[in-house]
Amino acid sequence: MTDGNRPDDEKQPLPRDPFSEFREDTEVVEEVLEGGKRVRRKGIYLLPNLFTTSALFSGFFAVVAALNNDYGAAAIAIFIAMVLDGFDGRIARMTNTESAFGAEYDSLADMTSFGVAPAIVAFSWTLQDVGKLGWIAAFVFVAGAALRLARFNVQIGSIDKKWFIGLPSPSAAGIVAGCVWTFHNFNAEGFGFKLLMAFIVAAAGILMVSNVRYYSFKDLDFKGPVPFVVLLAIVLGFVVISVEPSVMLLLLFGCYGLSGPILALLRRARKGRKGSASENASDTSAAEGAASSHNDSTPD
Repeated sequence: MTDGNRPDDEKQPLPRDPFSEFREDTEVVEEVLEGGKRVRRKGIYLLPNLFTTSALFSGFFAVVAALNNDYGAAAIAIFIAMVLDGFDGRIARMTNTESAFGAEYDSLADMTSFGVAPAIVAFSWTLQDVGKLGWIAAFVFVAGAALRLARFNVQIGSIDKKWFIGLPSPSAAGIVAGCVWTFHNFNAEGFGFKLLMAFIVAAAGILMVSNVRYYSFKDLDFKGPVPFVVLLAIVLGFVVISVEPSVMLLLLFGCYGLSGPILALLRRARKGRKGSASENASDTSAAEGAASSHNDSTPD
């Protein structure tokens, strides 16, 4: 029997696409919220994840630049990653493209750009000259960033959005990158300075996992009208930063990093004064009560 006379059920099956299984197994399925309902979608949203990928690339470029001894470019790349990281979440919210995949991807990119990259840049620049203390300080920073991001992910929706618990990893990266950019331009040397850098890097890592509160600026309404003086202050801020970017950015992130511990100490001192004042008031009232009872018991 020829192939032309063979019944349909005896014909050879058509060959399958050898890449079909590969495509099916690697298809990403996301659960997103649309109109208050959870919907399953295939694929990922391009626009916000494109910004996240760009931030990840900037962090990777910072590592490559540091390995090539181009520390100024490495520090600038970290700041560029910071700007791009600030856009991805806002764009996802504006375009209603928030997803669990995007949140996880953003955390992994942040770990590279604001955890690994600043530590490697600082270590390659100066920390390697102080021996074990240098790489220990760098590792404390990396571990602090990882723990900070993990804690942030599990605390979403359960804490006050007005405050960050612990120094945010982009701000910690800004402190380290600002130091590298500024002091590399000024050719800062000396063993004492290198020990100071090890302390700064380790302190930034510890602040990330601390319980110190930092103002998040999330309660500011940038969509509504603002006073003219606010716009003027923003313009002046850009002008000041453009005059000496490395120094101004270091001062900006350094002041923000110090603001948490300083405000915590002020709150503790204020509570201590209130506690001592209440104790003095209670002691005074007790003494007055005792004196009054003594006078009542004394015969005329």
